[in-house]
Amino acid sequence: MNARFAMDGREVRLDLAHPLDLSVELDFEGPQARHFGAPRAGSRPFSVPGFSGSVARGASCNCESITLIPHCHGTHTECAGHLTREPLHAHRIVPRGLMPALVLSATPVPPGQTRESSDPAPHADDRLVTRAALKAGWPAEPPLVPRALVIRTLPNAPAKRTQDYTDTTPPYLTREAALHLVERGIEHLVVDLPSIDRAHDEGRLTAHRIFFGLPPGESSLAHAARPQCTITELAYVAQDIADGAYFLQLQVPAINGDAVPSRPLLYRLAA
Repeated sequence: MNARFAMDGREVRLDLAHPLDLSVELDFEGPQARHFGAPRAGSRPFSVPGFSGSVARGASCNCESITLIPHCHGTHTECAGHLTREPLHAHRIVPRGLMPALVLSATPVPPGQTRESSDPAPHADDRLVTRAALKAGWPAEPPLVPRALVIRTLPNAPAKRTQDYTDTTPPYLTREAALHLVERGIEHLVVDLPSIDRAHDEGRLTAHRIFFGLPPGESSLAHAARPQCTITELAYVAQDIADGAYFLQLQVPAINGDAVPSRPLLYRLAA
């Protein structure tokens, strides 16, 4: 099924029948994509006297209690409330419709191969997603002005779907890369990383603060210049998804919190 509409002065046709799912499955019984030393996400039958919560144990139906930490387990979408005293709920910020997006592949580089910076300073064995890499991959004339960007880091491996990043330092964005996204007008960022900042960064969250427009050390939501923005982390962009223009939909449950589990879907532009 194709949809046809006008945007940016041109006709756009989308293939709505075959969305591309960027979320990773959260398997309560198998390997899980997680980070920050979080315990495994879990699921167990909800039982009360006279009801076991499990058909296998004689109940009339299954009823499970689920425990997870959105920031640490699987694909999740977060908002500026991640950094502020005042609550801001991600599901209220996520656009309900489709938005023009770009998929862009970038190869993280060691600090010695770039003059770009981070706060705190990167370690010698860190890997950085740079402004230079984003500029190099950005199409000269995208068919639509993107509101969203999906970053696939290379090398790309299916193991990212279940990787436990606890004892690693995954790649992260430089200060200049985050500034570049703001300059480009990107409001919704999707990455295949557990965080756009260094895993252990002394609480600076520099790239988050730049993206949400929140000055260093500030924790008041009123000082966030870009409270309409979201960051989706721990996604996975399959190798057969080509770089280029798409439309993005962020599917999230109506659960309060600065971060919620999410399912980002890409839609191809129809020929």
